[in-house]
Amino acid sequence: GGGRHGGPQRGQRDTRGQAAQPAPPPAPAPVPAGPIRVPRAVTVEEFASKVGRGPAEIIKMLLGMGELKTISQSLSDEAVELLADELGMTIEVVSPDTEPGPEETSEETEEESPELLEPRSPVVTVMGHVDHGKSSILQWYRKQEMLALEAGGITQAIGAYRVHNHDRTVTFIDTPGHQAFTQMRARGAEVTDLVILVVAADDGVQPQTREALDHARAASVPVIVAVNKIDKENADPTRVRQQLAELGLQPEEWGGDTIFVDVAAKQGTNLEELLDMVHLVADLQELKANPSAPARGVAIEAHLDKGRGPVATLIVQKGSLKIGAPVVCGPAWCKVRSMVDDMGHHLEVAGPSQPVQVSGWSRVPTAGDEFKAVRDEREAKRIAQEREARVRQAEYVAAAKPVSLLDLLAKTQTDALPELRMIVKAATQGAVEALVDALEKMDQKKVRSTVLRSGVGAITENDVTLALASGAIVVGFNVRPDVGARQLGEREGVDIRTYQVIYHLLNDIEAATKGLLAPVQQEVVLGTAQVRQLFRTPRGVIAGSYVLEGKIVRNASARVLRDGAIVYTGTIGSLRRFKEDVREVLTGFECGIGIPDFNDIKEGDTIEAYEVREVAQT
Repeated sequence: GGGRHGGPQRGQRDTRGQAAQPAPPPAPAPVPAGPIRVPRAVTVEEFASKVGRGPAEIIKMLLGMGELKTISQSLSDEAVELLADELGMTIEVVSPDTEPGPEETSEETEEESPELLEPRSPVVTVMGHVDHGKSSILQWYRKQEMLALEAGGITQAIGAYRVHNHDRTVTFIDTPGHQAFTQMRARGAEVTDLVILVVAADDGVQPQTREALDHARAASVPVIVAVNKIDKENADPTRVRQQLAELGLQPEEWGGDTIFVDVAAKQGTNLEELLDMVHLVADLQELKANPSAPARGVAIEAHLDKGRGPVATLIVQKGSLKIGAPVVCGPAWCKVRSMVDDMGHHLEVAGPSQPVQVSGWSRVPTAGDEFKAVRDEREAKRIAQEREARVRQAEYVAAAKPVSLLDLLAKTQTDALPELRMIVKAATQGAVEALVDALEKMDQKKVRSTVLRSGVGAITENDVTLALASGAIVVGFNVRPDVGARQLGEREGVDIRTYQVIYHLLNDIEAATKGLLAPVQQEVVLGTAQVRQLFRTPRGVIAGSYVLEGKIVRNASARVLRDGAIVYTGTIGSLRRFKEDVREVLTGFECGIGIPDFNDIKEGDTIEAYEVREVAQT
């Protein structure tokens, strides 16, 4: 009743002298300016609060669309799009590990006071067409840096490094071209301040040059052009300027505003001048950061290290990262155990624009995820766990029966547009990105390919469970399923496919989509053994091993696996029990295994014996 809320009682008049009416329906909330970001698999309740409506109103809209949802159920991307149209709003669905959830305090930093800001080094990405000399330029800078510093530090390939020029520094991101750059931008990470576009003077503008330029423009990043290989006989730097002027990069000497520097990377010609130009352009941007703020930045590379576990290269964009600091990066968290720079030095503190490799993570972070330092370890753990829960919820929104490439072949002949869902695992983050990129660029006219989850490391039971729930196939590139994952896959009929050549993978999927899946050779795993001791003999290294499952057979094909990644493929040359040569050794027995031409085997490695059988497809 109205009385409880201090309003007019029934029959009374209010202060305006009018009879009290039933409360009018609340006015619709104003439409927020700009796109609203919602995480994938957002619940009805979260969605309603994001768009400023009541949950009941959203449920009613969904009913009108033929969807019966409760307040706590998740919405599919399609449902969010339909609701956005209905509400007249622009709504952007983002990855749940990058969007802060309701559990995260929105402590948006207040505007930094100018006196706290200090100049920082520019972060530069080098891009260009393959073989135009990107690597040569970076190698020359790297070499000069090592000569300038005292010998002693062992250089680390951490994906980024600093170069000193006079009394200033430049941070270079050593990415495999524009794919990684785009990957980071797609995840909302604006890490690069400036792009050096490398064009060969003897080859001119090529397709990847144009692509790199498009990406740099989309990121609104200034571009400096390095015209490389001017020492070649058929070099024509003027032609490069003409081609780029047609694409809108007008050289300064022709009255434009783009700096062009003619260089020869092999000899180091004009590379010092190129660095001076980088500083000149950076000075115009007035790059500054507050080194005393809590650390924030971006993970640019991550992988699983044999000795140190998950490691990630971070570029600090703001604040200072210290040893022992609790940090969250997507659904991963860590208490910084060690920080190593590109020269192998262990650091206690890393300031703005400094790239460092950090160990101590709960899992391998994703390249392109933003990281931030938080108050304490408990908060870091809580935020990471809640993000991970949201990621899992998003992955499990669509559940169906497992599919195989053969099912896909059948569907291509019946359905209008079947969908192939994939879980992609590879040995390194770079390989994951390249693979996902290649799969997404495949012809989508016959089949829509969707990557549900991608990650670094062996194929696990978690991956197979997700594939089972969402009707996906599991694709491994240079990695293998662990024993539990393989057994679960066989039991539940999940299609697990592993490849060592990216084209074989793409060809298989393309063949299925075109209805051309030919009879295949099927690989059958005979058994696995764990290496427990090494014996060196005149004929090579013998791996003293214990057979974990199945059987190891002499002359069978074999792979050596280290942390789930394939390090060698060959055959089992010799097999012994005690001093006797044997044909096979069964589960639970010890044996000595010799693999010809491979002596880099280590204790803890897994040897997997397999054979390839011809299987007719029905």
